[in-house]
Amino acid sequence: MAVLFADITGSTALFGAVGDGIARQIEQAWLDQVTALLPAFSGRLVKTIGDEVMCVFADADQAVLAASAIQANVTSQPPQGHPIELHMGLHVGDVIVEHDDIFGNTVNVAAYLAAVALPQQIAITDSTYAMLSDALKAVTRPVFRTVLKGQTVASTIYQVLWRNDNPDLTDSFFSTRQPPLLPGDNGGLLLKYADQVIHLNHLRYNVSLGRDVGCDIVINDRFASRKHATIELDGMNFYLVDRSINGSYIAFDDRPEVSVLRRDVLLDGAGKISLGRAFQEDPQHVIEFSCDRRSLFRV
Repeated sequence: MAVLFADITGSTALFGAVGDGIARQIEQAWLDQVTALLPAFSGRLVKTIGDEVMCVFADADQAVLAASAIQANVTSQPPQGHPIELHMGLHVGDVIVEHDDIFGNTVNVAAYLAAVALPQQIAITDSTYAMLSDALKAVTRPVFRTVLKGQTVASTIYQVLWRNDNPDLTDSFFSTRQPPLLPGDNGGLLLKYADQVIHLNHLRYNVSLGRDVGCDIVINDRFASRKHATIELDGMNFYLVDRSINGSYIAFDDRPEVSVLRRDVLLDGAGKISLGRAFQEDPQHVIEFSCDRRSLFRV
């Protein structure tokens, strides 16, 4: 089965620019465009995830043709008259079907490709490329390499050149050198505090920490600010972003303690977080973090 993810680029900025009401009208108009195009390619809309859609097709050719048609349609007929850009990921493989939904590594890989694709780009795996007809292979090019989830060697990722009239395509020089290596899916982030366990991934991509009862993790310590910090997904990595008065302290399992005040720090590996108190003070409220072995892009 061919799985396609399509997402609106810069949707957060869109909401900020035109307001929630108009932005939702734009999203709905775009969704209507997608659903109207799918039958021509024997496609089916599985679900929407925010402003992202997941569709399935019988084979790689139909999926690539549909993705190209969606890109072209959005360009020629901007929804609600507002120009938007899409980034897409496509992968073919086995899936797990439960009711009307699908799961599995094929879905995770397609979601990953959509996340790393550039605006107006359709990214496909080398195994998907191998399944394409010669006519469609002729309108693709390799753009980067990455180690996909569950693999040990790098795969080449291809871009579908759906705009044959685009004079601004960057020459990839793929005939003379290998595409650059892009970081793979390192998994999500697992947080543990008291009886709470929170899994962060591309669906739940931030969590708030602080003394305020509205925070996702509430720390009842007078040295913790009401809205002390957040943990956010940026690209492929998670960062602790401190906004406090007394700072945050991170004790990594494999390196010295780090103090953070009004800045951010990369949370890689595993360790512990203390809000407002250094670990030498033996803080009573400690948040544990570690890499979640499940895919960052599972849906």
